[in-house]
Amino acid sequence: MTMTDFASTYDTSLTYDEMFDEHGQVRAAYESVLNVFNALQLREFDQRGELRDQAFRDQGITFSYSGEERPWPMDLIPRIITAKEWSGIEAGIIQRVSALEMFLEDVYNDGNIIDDGIIPRQVVATSRHFHRNVHGFSPSNGVRIHVAGIDLVRDKSGEFVVLEDNLRCPSGISYVLENRRATSHVFPEIFSSNHIRSVHEYPQKLLNALIASAPRGIDNPTVVVMTPGVHNSAYFEHAFLARQMGVELVEGRDLTIRDNKIYMRTTQAMKRVDVIYRRVDDDYIDPLQFIPHSTLGIAGIINSARSGNVTIANAVGNGVADDKLVYSYMPAIIEYYLGEKPLIKNVDTYRLDDPEARAYALEHRDSLVFKPVDASGGYGLVIGPHATSQELDEVVVNVNADPRGYIAQPVIQLSTSPTYDGSSISPRHVDLRPFVVNDGNTKWAVPGGLTRVALPKGSLVVNSSQGGGSKDTWVLEDALNNSSAVLAQQQQQQQ
Repeated sequence: MTMTDFASTYDTSLTYDEMFDEHGQVRAAYESVLNVFNALQLREFDQRGELRDQAFRDQGITFSYSGEERPWPMDLIPRIITAKEWSGIEAGIIQRVSALEMFLEDVYNDGNIIDDGIIPRQVVATSRHFHRNVHGFSPSNGVRIHVAGIDLVRDKSGEFVVLEDNLRCPSGISYVLENRRATSHVFPEIFSSNHIRSVHEYPQKLLNALIASAPRGIDNPTVVVMTPGVHNSAYFEHAFLARQMGVELVEGRDLTIRDNKIYMRTTQAMKRVDVIYRRVDDDYIDPLQFIPHSTLGIAGIINSARSGNVTIANAVGNGVADDKLVYSYMPAIIEYYLGEKPLIKNVDTYRLDDPEARAYALEHRDSLVFKPVDASGGYGLVIGPHATSQELDEVVVNVNADPRGYIAQPVIQLSTSPTYDGSSISPRHVDLRPFVVNDGNTKWAVPGGLTRVALPKGSLVVNSSQGGGSKDTWVLEDALNNSSAVLAQQQQQQQ
């Protein structure tokens, strides 16, 4: 079977497809990619896949699924975003992060948005991730969101919408970088015919943001990455980022506190630590403030941060903005702080703490998606059309027992992208997680981000913990800008 065969039989009737339009014609951005694939036999494609897997194994880029350690599942067919599309995405996610930064500063200090009736006090106060332990102080340079991951999906009409926000410890950027490295290694001929924006500036951008967040008066700050340890599912990313930034990877047991300052144990002496890029969840970071028996964090780190002696990135307490009920207020939050309409819309959301909305949602539960407001990784998700009658009955019980703990949304038919399942190429649903880095002066979005793909046929769940994979995500250079750059280079050579 040749790669040409899949284009002639590819089904575009499901929803918006990234590579093909509704008539089955390849979109302009994908023409050069399809030309390369058309020259391949599937046997050759398999060989490229083996090359990818071996490269991942050699570098230890694996994940555990159903108790089995496997190479990171990256589909070789890239997902492409045009320069025009990216321009809209970039503006929308930066607008969103700007408003969220202001929201977090407000709710942990003056609470003006609550007093002005934009969001009910109860919604904020009852969020499991709103931590009174960190109320009343601000980071040294005012940044709470050093890194944000904003999950987007493209609906049936082709419009991007925000599915959720990730402001605690957003993960996946290491796979963005490694996916790009693998694709360029396996398909060098594709890169020669496309002008693709680089993603490799990310580690330096993150390091710059962390350095900029150091406590006042520190000229040459020491930055560390704090991990829960080797058994954490994202440990590869923790080690990868520490290595790429040239900083130490530490666990809680490597740190100690003296005079309300954080020190790191080294082979020679104790070394002061000024900025901690933590990948430890709030609940485990400080046993004096949260879970008392936690051994993953360090006792007293919150008091050290409150005293201005260390910066914790991302800030503790950011999770209140990840709450999916708070998410439903985002259009109002953006307008309140920025005086603007959202550039990227939310998914329509039923607030189940409202009796009327709850009654409607439960009556139509077989056509809606129900989500716990504080869950992640696709856990607790009930997709009405795919659920059993028993699961739908459990939704009624759970929602009525804890209306604040759930939201409901219409089923979004995520866009699809051609994906190879080992024997054939067919549509699979995808989402997009672009990352925004904030240094206090500028917000920078890594071009593209992480495309996650639901590998089981028909599945809408893209999370790797639920059997999902990923794709290399390309943002194409603006053709006009690229032509101008080429012309300028030619003129310079002539001179």
